[in-house]
Amino acid sequence: MDLVGFAAPLCLYALTLLLHLAIPTPWIAGYVRDDDGAPLRYRCNGMLVLIAVATIQGLAANAGVIAWDFWWQHRVGVLAGVVTIGLVFTLVVVLTAPSQGGALLRELFLGRRENPRLLGGRVDVKMFLYLAGAVLLQLNLQSFFAHHVLLRGGTAVPGAALHLAAFSFFVLDYLFFERVHLYTYDLFAERVGFKLGWGCLAFYPSFYAVGLWAVADCGGGTTPPGGLVLAMAAFVAGWCLARGANLQKYLFKLDPNHRFLGLFEPVALEHGDRRLLCSGFWGLSRHINYLGEILMASGLALALSWPPDWAAQTSAHGWFAAFGPWLYPLYYVVLLVPRERDDHRRCAAKYGPLWEAYCRRVRWRIVPGIY
Repeated sequence: MDLVGFAAPLCLYALTLLLHLAIPTPWIAGYVRDDDGAPLRYRCNGMLVLIAVATIQGLAANAGVIAWDFWWQHRVGVLAGVVTIGLVFTLVVVLTAPSQGGALLRELFLGRRENPRLLGGRVDVKMFLYLAGAVLLQLNLQSFFAHHVLLRGGTAVPGAALHLAAFSFFVLDYLFFERVHLYTYDLFAERVGFKLGWGCLAFYPSFYAVGLWAVADCGGGTTPPGGLVLAMAAFVAGWCLARGANLQKYLFKLDPNHRFLGLFEPVALEHGDRRLLCSGFWGLSRHINYLGEILMASGLALALSWPPDWAAQTSAHGWFAAFGPWLYPLYYVVLLVPRERDDHRRCAAKYGPLWEAYCRRVRWRIVPGIY
């Protein structure tokens, strides 16, 4: 048993929590409301926390306290650690809450508590779960890339460098726009159980790094320039769709008259006090942001999709090097297509005829002109 690796994520999550509490940040009003109808307020300092953690690790590695590829060296132990932490967290957060009347296994998976908060609201459990997962994901990415560079004597395949740069941008972008995600499905619609808790603490930081995990041990090869261009184009297009759609919806909820980017008029269908945005990104499909997420994941996989002789150099795990990066976009397809169906049912129940009118106006579910 790799006890160092097993204990490392727990220490990291504790450090992340301490920094989250210690670093000053304004309170931000979110979409979710308390029992009195007032919006819940959140402390969104995730990007500063990530920078602080990465700086601490960089200083420790530079001083020789830990290896630059520490998380790679202990990846199996770390994986066992986060799986255990996620399971323990699930049991504690679910079993200490009163049952909602559902089956125990269903409640363990989906949760019982809607918006658990600690220390007078200074820690929102949902937001912290995403922050903790993002921090470990970033350290995993950097460590796996460091192993790749050390193996090649100080150089990196351009596709691996592009993958790290784009994925790091993805993580920083999420943390920079934390307040926007206060208005997304996970924050206002889901409870805290195995799906969210284990997903953020174990699956998110481990599986999202599967691409670099698959190829970090490869010692040669190169990336065709055309492949780099295609990978970057897919990632940027996906980011524009996902970030643009989420940001447009966020600003619309704050101000229904806001002209997004100075280009898109805020056209909405209305019935009583309910509004559904149907212009700009939200006029293209009902979940254009899901298409953006899938495109970004595909761009990241393309960056690591090198010629067959590259994967062949790893003999036994050549199949993993060849197909491992594509597990990430495949996961998004498996996750988001059923989620769109669930969200469709929830919106139909919530908005009734207004949702039917929106579906008639915006025909496509995710991919305009196709699906």
